[in-house]
Amino acid sequence: MAYNKYLICIIFCLHLIGYSQSKENKIPLTQLITKIEKQFDVKFSYAVEDVTNIAITPPNEMLSLTQTLAYLNANVLLNFKTLDNRYVTVSVLNKTVTICSVLLDSNSKTPLIGATIHINNTGLHTVSDNKGRFKINGIPINAFITISYIGYEEKIYTAKQLFSTVDSCIELLLKPSKEELNQVLITSFLTSGLQKYLDGSTVLNTKKFGILPGLIEPDILQSIQALPGIESTNESIANINVRGGTNDQNLMIWDNIKMYHSGHFFGLISAYNPNLTNKVEVIKNGTSAAYSDGVSSTILMHTNDKVGNSFSGGAGINLISADAFLEIALAANLQLDISGRRSVTDLINTPTFTNYFDRSFQDSEIKRNSEGVNTNSDFYFYDYTAKLLFDLNDKHQFRANIIGINNALVYNEINSNTATESKSSSLAQKNVGYGANWNANWNSKFNTQLIGYYSKYNIDAIDYRIINEQQLTEANEVLETGIKLSSNYTVSKFLKLLMGYQFTETGMLNQTTVKNPDYSSTKKDVLANHAFYVETEYHKNNSYLRIGARLNYYEKFKKLLFEPRINFRQQLTAAFSIKFEGEFKNQTSTQVIDFEDDFLGVEKRRWVLVNNNTIPIAKSKQASLGIGFKRYKLNIDLTGFYKIVDGITASNQGFYNNFQYETANGSYTNKGVEFLINKTTQKYSTWLSYTFSRNDYEFASFTPSEFPNNVDIRHSFSVGYNYSITNNFKVSIGANWRNGQPYTTPVTGNETIKKGNTTRVNYDAPNSQNLDNFMRLDASLSYSFQLSKKIKANLNAGVINFTNEKNTINRYYKVDPTTTDKTIQVDNKSLGITPNASLRINF
Repeated sequence: MAYNKYLICIIFCLHLIGYSQSKENKIPLTQLITKIEKQFDVKFSYAVEDVTNIAITPPNEMLSLTQTLAYLNANVLLNFKTLDNRYVTVSVLNKTVTICSVLLDSNSKTPLIGATIHINNTGLHTVSDNKGRFKINGIPINAFITISYIGYEEKIYTAKQLFSTVDSCIELLLKPSKEELNQVLITSFLTSGLQKYLDGSTVLNTKKFGILPGLIEPDILQSIQALPGIESTNESIANINVRGGTNDQNLMIWDNIKMYHSGHFFGLISAYNPNLTNKVEVIKNGTSAAYSDGVSSTILMHTNDKVGNSFSGGAGINLISADAFLEIALAANLQLDISGRRSVTDLINTPTFTNYFDRSFQDSEIKRNSEGVNTNSDFYFYDYTAKLLFDLNDKHQFRANIIGINNALVYNEINSNTATESKSSSLAQKNVGYGANWNANWNSKFNTQLIGYYSKYNIDAIDYRIINEQQLTEANEVLETGIKLSSNYTVSKFLKLLMGYQFTETGMLNQTTVKNPDYSSTKKDVLANHAFYVETEYHKNNSYLRIGARLNYYEKFKKLLFEPRINFRQQLTAAFSIKFEGEFKNQTSTQVIDFEDDFLGVEKRRWVLVNNNTIPIAKSKQASLGIGFKRYKLNIDLTGFYKIVDGITASNQGFYNNFQYETANGSYTNKGVEFLINKTTQKYSTWLSYTFSRNDYEFASFTPSEFPNNVDIRHSFSVGYNYSITNNFKVSIGANWRNGQPYTTPVTGNETIKKGNTTRVNYDAPNSQNLDNFMRLDASLSYSFQLSKKIKANLNAGVINFTNEKNTINRYYKVDPTTTDKTIQVDNKSLGITPNASLRINF
């Protein structure tokens, strides 16, 4: 009897061991059904789609038919029922289940934190926690689940696939997207959707964007100002100063088209609709050899590049503009994406518009009322984009796109003495671009990309001055065509090669016509550039190296310029890393500021080409060295940089000093340290960034030859805090503080000086004084909700400068017309308290 007990115990243990081992060897359910049919001489009746793609560990063969069916019912989300001794029916259970999974990187097996999990056609969604885990209850058994994570391939599963009868969650491995050339270093940087790449570039995914202080939409040109080393001394996104550079030193490319204009409202609002701009890269140093120009930074904007199989879109309205976008699947391999945005401020006046208008036009003729003259003005803007995506097959993809940007201002003067005489002035600013590209994947290791584009920029003004009956017509035009061929070869898993050729032809026109007295001036220039570039990228384990070179040839000057580049990063320990970046870059177009001959006083900048004489080719040399810490959701970055840009002109710096009307070439040198600390969790993100820099001009023909740069901001702080009250309700608050920028005062007791028949301000030592410190507090909130299973809505609100600080952002002097030996101080003020709100609907 005891023997039998021990025998039963041994058999039971062997059964458990065999069961646990067999558990690891799942087979298709259809295969098991066939096996059961033969073993018990029965027939299963089922729909093929119900059992396809289901795997199961087979039970012990010693089980009876009844026990086998009970086992199947316990381990598969199907109902197995005997009709008689011969037939067994299989039906789908009509119920909900609980799904639980852990998301891991397919290579490193590290958890993916903050991935988005959507239950399609329902209002259910969640994000993965700090272990990459998620769990959702009450999921319809036939529901589809979409899992997406920035930098990784999107995956779609059924609830059946993610359901598990055991307590542990199913592990899911996500593969890095093949489109990402650089692996993501920091997945959530300051806010969701903002990332840091291995090569040091900052990337914004607008569709994953969370929230930042003062913002109601994912505007990259506003978002990046939270980063160290990036300022806008006059609050204009069209005047981004990257490590001390001027705004025209930022190369801006939208879907491979070079753009010459970036802002609506003359710089206060981005001209690029963020709802169709999926990804934006901001590069301060160590740029790829595939890009030149832009001696201060490179900003690359990319729209959706994947052909989908559905119809989606969205629309929104805020206190400045309304917009809409559509992604239309025309066929399995053909898609059309379109977007449009237009201001609503010519239809309705809002506090936001009033503040923007006063800020934009405070230093212009629009705000100056002459004696006996009444004025009124009308302003509007719009932009549009369209992109056609065609996949010939898996190896060849074609893309064609267009972008248009427009600002229009009409300014009327009415002579109050006659009450009938009225003259109209106008200002139009446009940039339109056309582009096409062909991507060819010839084999698993070799692919090419052929790009062609055309970009046209125009600013046209008609200024009628009713008092002296004088009409001034001005125009600035840029026409650029380009073609680029790049080839990529994968030598090994760790090594890639890039080679390419680029041809660019740029033409620029500046025209001025005056009536009463009659005068006309037209200047045209054309410059052609050939460039060859080569680059290798190595990434293995903890080491990353990208090294390349670019050779530019300028036909007009018969001049060759060499541009070496390097980008290196080494992981020293699990937490610490070092990085080194360096580059030489050249730029052949610049903006000059003409104070005597501007566009209604609103836009003083006009594009011109270099002539290799009075306007030389700008050349930059830059190096930076940094150390990083990344652990426990804490990111710390400390970077020192040294940058020199030679070939700048006095006319493109906007001097308000004795050099204001001088012609000279010089350079600036900026050296400093950037620091950023960022703590990000599932519920909150907080950060502090600080920049110390010293930025000085050197003009050999001036006295003094060295003096502080116009944008010499020695100390600059940015601090912010984002908090998710719930999954769909977020708040953000932040502050910006910096030293006031330099300015020049007149000589005390001798404020003016006469040159010929002209009286001008007699300035003292250039940029020897500083404005009061700048301080601004901003706040935002975001609330998302479902209107239906397929329609999602977002309500956003933000306030810029909610403490209404009276910041002076520029100061200059002009001769007092009542007495020519005195001057008048002119202060340009920043935005006051400026609220904005938006409602967006996506489907």
